[in-house]
Amino acid sequence: MFELVLFEPEIPPNTGNIIRLCANTGTRLHLIRPLGFELDDKQLQRAGLDYHEYASLQVHDNLAACRATLPERRWFALTTKGSQAHHLLQYRAGDVFLLGPESRGLPAEVLAEFTAATRLRIPMLPNNRSLNLSNAAAVILYEAWRQNDFAGAIQGTATALD
Repeated sequence: MFELVLFEPEIPPNTGNIIRLCANTGTRLHLIRPLGFELDDKQLQRAGLDYHEYASLQVHDNLAACRATLPERRWFALTTKGSQAHHLLQYRAGDVFLLGPESRGLPAEVLAEFTAATRLRIPMLPNNRSLNLSNAAAVILYEAWRQNDFAGAIQGTATALD
C-alpha cells in the first residue's frame, strides 16, 4: 500500500523493527546504501524476528536508483526541520515516505529536493531532538494507513473498554 525508504540506515535493530512493521502493514521497504550493517546481521535478524520472509525489501545503491523504481509517486521526507505536520495531509495508496539515518537525519541536499509541503514533521515537545527511527516510521505509516481505512487489514470488532 505504501513505500518506506530508509536513507543510509545505521542501526540494525531499528531496521529489523521496521522490517517487522512493514510486514505487518503491507508496506514495501527500500534501503539506500551505504548501510551501517550487513543484511545478515544478527541484531537485524533478531529485531525482525521471523518477519523477514513476510516483508518486501529492496536495496538500492543510491536515492536516484530508488526514485527510478517509484516513478510518478508522491514522496514525503520526514524531518525535524519539516514545516508540515504529518497528520494534516491526506495520504493515498502508493505514497512514499523517506527517513534519514539515525545519527544525522536527511542531508540538506536531499531535503532540498522536497518542497516545504512535502517535508513532514511529527509533533513532539520542544527542546527534544527526534523520535527513534522505527517509532517515527510507525507513526507515519499508521497515520497514512488509518486515513486509508486500514485497507487490507483484518478488521476487528469494536468493544467497550472497562
